[in-house]
Formats: sequence, structure tokens, C-alpha cells
Amino acid sequence: MSIFTGSGVAIVTPFNDNMSVNFEGLEKLIDFQIENKTDCIVICGTTGESSTLNDEEHLECIKVAIDRTNKRVPVIAGTGSNDTKHGIELSKRAEKLGADGLLQVTPYYNKTTQKGLIRHFSSIANSVDIPVVLYNVPSRTGLNIDVDTAVELSKVDNIVAIKEASGNIGHITELVARCEGNLDLYSGNDDQIVPLLSLGGKGVISVVANILPKETHDIVAKFLAGDVKGSLDLQLKLHELIKSLFCEVNPIPVKAAMNYLGLPSGPCRLPLTDMEPANRLRVENAIKKLGITI
Repeated sequence: MSIFTGSGVAIVTPFNDNMSVNFEGLEKLIDFQIENKTDCIVICGTTGESSTLNDEEHLECIKVAIDRTNKRVPVIAGTGSNDTKHGIELSKRAEKLGADGLLQVTPYYNKTTQKGLIRHFSSIANSVDIPVVLYNVPSRTGLNIDVDTAVELSKVDNIVAIKEASGNIGHITELVARCEGNLDLYSGNDDQIVPLLSLGGKGVISVVANILPKETHDIVAKFLAGDVKGSLDLQLKLHELIKSLFCEVNPIPVKAAMNYLGLPSGPCRLPLTDMEPANRLRVENAIKKLGITI
């Protein structure tokens, strides 16, 4: 059974001006998301700046997300690490807090071989009883999940899905064909929601959903209801905004957009910096063009 179908928001971690986590703001963001049809909260992923959270902050963000969501939608907790032991520890604790699933990114910097990937993901999955979503984002980690590796990992009982952000449609097509329905597919790129739905995807784990939760939900819902043209029209309508949200390193642009719209966000933690003025103007103009208000 799928963890969710539709749009899962890769929710930001809002910070105060002193760079502490704004937990009250996080609660407000979660309510805003659920009130606007988001189908799943994905906490402490890349967009949530998980790599700059210490373990105490990381786990408190997961707890706040679970408690505030209160079973209204599933919560998937990012507990990936480039240290398998650390990934196991975070995953066990997230499971105890009540997470509905886990998001596991490929190891970064130290990386590994494909054999190492199988052992890494299998070790984490076997340490918990809740579903695991693999996260393939080679542009961030320098490491791709090969199709053979995905096929092997799909045999692990609770590895149930993959968030694909490789951008390689040929690779993703082969993955879907060879996994034979054993891995749910979620788009990890907002500009490829419809293409991946056409390959049998269940939805998206989305950045743009931070500011447009209903519209992102609708792209998926329309497609799955058979309104492919309506889904595509909405995908194309949001294309310029989506492009602008990736003109600098995510989540710099989306946090700038949220601050502009009055949503709790605050700054990014170093090494991420404030947005360049010209790029900030590009984001603001894309928002104005679409008439977005909160």
C-alpha cells in the first residue's frame, strides 16, 4: 500500500533571526499545508536544511510535524545520513516518535559503490518496521541509484518507493519497467511531475508546494482523475515560477518566496546565503505574474 498519493510538500524548516528553529512557525506552515490539500508532510529533507540541523533539532522538528499533523495526513521523516549507523539511530527514533515513513537519501561526500548502497539502505530499512522511500538526487550527492540496485532494493519488504530527482527520464523509465510495480515512484523535480505521472508515478515530493500546495495537489489529482490536459496546463502555468525557485541553490529561492508572501520562513543557515537581488526580483515577478497571495 502506498504511503501517499498526490503532493507531499518538502517543507522548509523556518528559522528565527538568531538562526534558532522557529517551531511555532513550523506548526503554522503545517496547518497552512493541510488546509490547502497537501497530501503528505515530508519533514527534514533537503529543502528542510537537514544537513545543518543537529540531532536534537532534527528530532524535535519531526516530533512537531507528527504532533501538529495529528494523523490528518502522513508524515515522512528525512533520516538519511552518509553514516549508516547514524541513519539507523535517527530512523529508529523517528519511528518511535510516530513517523509514517522515512526518506533515505543516498550517502554523500564519502559516497559508496552500488554494493554499498544496497547494504546501506537495507541496513536502515531492516532496523525499522515503517516504510522507507529511497531518494535519488545525484546532483546533490554525486551518487546515482543504478536500476539494478533499485531492483535489488525493491525486494526489501519495507522499501516501498523512490523519490526520483535524477532528471533522467530514460533511467526512470527503465527503473519503472524493471521494478514491476514493487517501488512507488514520486517525482523529485517540480518541472517533471506530469512526465513521471505518465510513467505510473504516485505523485511528487515538492518544493513549489511550500507556496502553492493546492495547485501542486491539483496537478496530481487532475492527472489521476483522467484530466491529463488540465494537469498539463497547470504544470506549464507554473513552469516559470518553478524555474525561478531553482535559480539558486534550494531552498534559498523558496524561502525568499515565502518571506515575500508572509509565510514563516526566515533566513537560511550558512553556508546558504541571502538571495542575490536580481534573482530575488525574478522570484517576486514570477509570483506577481501568477497573482499569488496568501
